[in-house]
Amino acid sequence: MSGLLGKKLGMTSVFTEDGKKLPVTVIEAGPCKVVAIKSVETDGYDAMQLGYGEIKEKKVNKPLLGMFVKKGLKPSRLLKEFKGFDTADHKVGDDLTVELFKEEDVVSVTGTSKGKGFQGVMKRHGFGGVGGTTHGQKDRLRAPGSIGQSSWPSRVFKGTRMAGRMGGDQVTVKNLSVVKVIPEKNIILVKGSVPGAVNSIVEINK
Repeated sequence: MSGLLGKKLGMTSVFTEDGKKLPVTVIEAGPCKVVAIKSVETDGYDAMQLGYGEIKEKKVNKPLLGMFVKKGLKPSRLLKEFKGFDTADHKVGDDLTVELFKEEDVVSVTGTSKGKGFQGVMKRHGFGGVGGTTHGQKDRLRAPGSIGQSSWPSRVFKGTRMAGRMGGDQVTVKNLSVVKVIPEKNIILVKGSVPGAVNSIVEINK
């Protein structure tokens, strides 16, 4: 799938021509620099490596910096390969902008969900709590309850839902429609919400 890297700017709402109010996510898509072009002859597959954002040279390791210098490019903060492009139509150093998308396109957006830290079973898994104040539980209302067994199997099964780290996972939301494209500002409006906090990096695939 062809696509771009971008930054989630936040959410707002727009009105359609028939007066409906749509919630949309504002994404700054690109511009992305073509850093490398992979081919079947040299790499075994066709793909394009895109770079997004800039970073100081002193913050890039030497092998990666050498690759950028060799190609006459400034170091990119993030690199990502996309396989859906027609590699014959592009060359190293080209800029890909939000004009890759058009209204009514259907896209998938991948991002890192907000980290919630260490959470209990009620927030993490939707447990209802243990009993109530009338059951003599006192301060155990949000406890998970018993997790063990008797003489068999005398262990806790793998996958038992317990408290733990929540969020901070890679999440993909599919079948989101493009509501509007603003080329002069490199902005795309996508219907609905996408994973991640404001200013987090997202991947948009057609």
